[in-house]
Amino acid sequence: MKKTSLFSKTLLSAAVVALTLGSCKNEPKAEDPKEVAEEANEENLDTEATDSLEDDSQYLVDAAEVDMKEIELGKLAQTKSTNADVKALGKMMVDAHTKAAADVKALADKKGITLPAAATDKVQDSYKDLNDKAGVDFDKAYADKMVEGHEKMIDKMQKASEKAKDPDIKAWAAASLPELNKHLEHSKMVKTKTDALR
Repeated sequence: MKKTSLFSKTLLSAAVVALTLGSCKNEPKAEDPKEVAEEANEENLDTEATDSLEDDSQYLVDAAEVDMKEIELGKLAQTKSTNADVKALGKMMVDAHTKAAADVKALADKKGITLPAAATDKVQDSYKDLNDKAGVDFDKAYADKMVEGHEKMIDKMQKASEKAKDPDIKAWAAASLPELNKHLEHSKMVKTKTDALR
């Protein structure tokens, strides 16, 4: 009787360990740093005093994710491309978005908003997608991503500059638009050049 119960306990322990290990393997997908930040903001900003910040927090979370993406892809462009225009665009993105990321963090800290603590799933996917390419294909894909990414970000910042309830977040969004437009124009110029290749 005791042997059976010991065997059952051992079997049960093994099953628990197997389940735990199994769930750990799937955890990174469930624990996207962006989702973690969004959940924290939902929880922390769900009070009468900070209720309006809950919606506004999304603008900062999105901006932080874009900054991470532009920095990582910009570094990749500088190391992987042999095209001078693409390399220069990559450097511009790293420099500008490193500064932008610091501004977003300072504003988020001031407002008690949580930002993604690490590269989000979207950032990792974009990096992997681009890293799988080489030569002219890489250059074209990078330029395309820069144009598309900046168009989307300009749209989001335009909305934030008009609809954010917090005056500081509204002002930050409005102030970021000229720089983002400059990035878009530069990206379009590089895209025109890379599109003409081959």
